[in-house]
Amino acid sequence: MVSRRDMLAAGGALAAALPASAAASVAPASGPFVRRTGTRFALDGRPYRFAGANIWYGAYLGAAASPGNRDRLKRELDRLAALGVTNLRLLASAEQGPLRNSVKPGFRGPGNVWNATLLDGLDFCLAEMGRRGMKAVLYLTNFWEWSGGMATYLYYVTGKYLDMGDPAHPWPAFPNATAQFYANPKAVALYHDWVRAIVGRTNAITGIAYAQDPAIMAWQLANEPRPGGGAETAAPLLPAFHAWIQGTARLIKSIDPNHLVSTGNEGLKGTVESADIYRSAHGFSEIDYLTAHIWPLNWSWIDAKDLAATNEAGMARVRDYIAQHVAMARELGKPLVIEEFGYPRDGGGYDPEASTRYRDAYYRLIYDAVEDSVRTGGPVQGSNFWAWNGEGRAAHGDHRYREGDPFVGDPPHEPQGWYGVFDGDTTTTAEITRHAQALATIGVPIAG
Repeated sequence: MVSRRDMLAAGGALAAALPASAAASVAPASGPFVRRTGTRFALDGRPYRFAGANIWYGAYLGAAASPGNRDRLKRELDRLAALGVTNLRLLASAEQGPLRNSVKPGFRGPGNVWNATLLDGLDFCLAEMGRRGMKAVLYLTNFWEWSGGMATYLYYVTGKYLDMGDPAHPWPAFPNATAQFYANPKAVALYHDWVRAIVGRTNAITGIAYAQDPAIMAWQLANEPRPGGGAETAAPLLPAFHAWIQGTARLIKSIDPNHLVSTGNEGLKGTVESADIYRSAHGFSEIDYLTAHIWPLNWSWIDAKDLAATNEAGMARVRDYIAQHVAMARELGKPLVIEEFGYPRDGGGYDPEASTRYRDAYYRLIYDAVEDSVRTGGPVQGSNFWAWNGEGRAAHGDHRYREGDPFVGDPPHEPQGWYGVFDGDTTTTAEITRHAQALATIGVPIAG
């Protein structure tokens, strides 16, 4: 049992271990790296804004041995590049452990021995992205179970775990348990070992140090880190949560001063609906930009079986959610990226044959917000839709993932085909291309 005093001590110890000067210990090098200029991004002195995608499984496809498929990875990257997608958000860690729905294999286990096959796969993916002029956002662990994540780090040091969706531990038991990670110095230390290894890595294919690789835009602390499952349970963890954010960002910048750092947070939904917590988490100088994820179905804003009746009200809530985060980005003076957004297919089905009329309209709403911001000098600078299925298809009629199946954009714990965009989704890909072309022709120049 971890007490509040232990949590506060852990947070203080973490912050003390990473001095404020760490981020400035190495001078940033000149070169083709994305920079932050106020509420906008710049690349080589020009505005950088992007139409992006999530392709969490990039390192897996890039592996030379099982479960890799390098030819498919090249095809998927070519398809995305042809659509105008220039920014990809990738999983850069997976923790192998007992969680039922976590992808196998992992990048690491409980010791400091890494999976060379997957690291080679990440090297290959970044090399291929670099050849196509693409930028990567790499997240370094996960709050959720589908890649092991923080719950598995806790398992490494405590021997205890619980599965998401376990009837014996209903919501919010899983996020409440997982959030204990921030206050566990041993678990955080293992995670920081991984951060040092991956941020300090040299690509074995290109020979370029990751810290010098222009194919990387940003490091992300985690996918959707939350301080807990509710306000009451999150409150005692906030000192440790904030210390983990600032301490890890400092650590990354002490190794790699060339690339941006972000949290990977969902926004208000990821900070127990607290604007104060969200602003605090993104107000640290070491955090370069804000992130927001938008999931109308997951948050019960719409009914997948009755989109005709619920879509309009759901989209109103999406607009409001975006507006709230734009206001906070302006307040903090930093860019904002809508880096996850997904919507079900018409009728709630998972097969490529199901139409996507409502999804296409949702994408247009997000893209209009990005374009309007870029056009008017606002803080929203890019987006990454969730996610790219490409040529991947569900291998089974129940749309459940089984180890060894082809990867799609929907992670192993979700129905395969739920949110992902297939290569044959012509109306959705047309929206993506239209948006990418718009971003190429609009924007406010960066002074100086």
